[in-house]
Amino acid sequence: MGIATGTVVAGKVQLDGVALPEGCVVTVLTPDSTGEVFLDAEDEIALLEAVAEAERGETISPEELFARLAKRSKQ
Repeated sequence: MGIATGTVVAGKVQLDGVALPEGCVVTVLTPDSTGEVFLDAEDEIALLEAVAEAERGETISPEELFARLAKRSKQ
């Protein structure tokens, strides 16, 4: 797995310097309202670990996610 940067052109994402096979499934992370996202090394590792967990099927249901988010917002 890797991380690639691209640009949206005519409604489609064009990756810079990366060729993926036709039909390849990708995940797109969109920036916040400032238009930029910066990860330090620790956050990048955590993100890559989370993506790997999801690829292995180690996920939670949407209901569990929303319950956890609601719990955090009350703290």
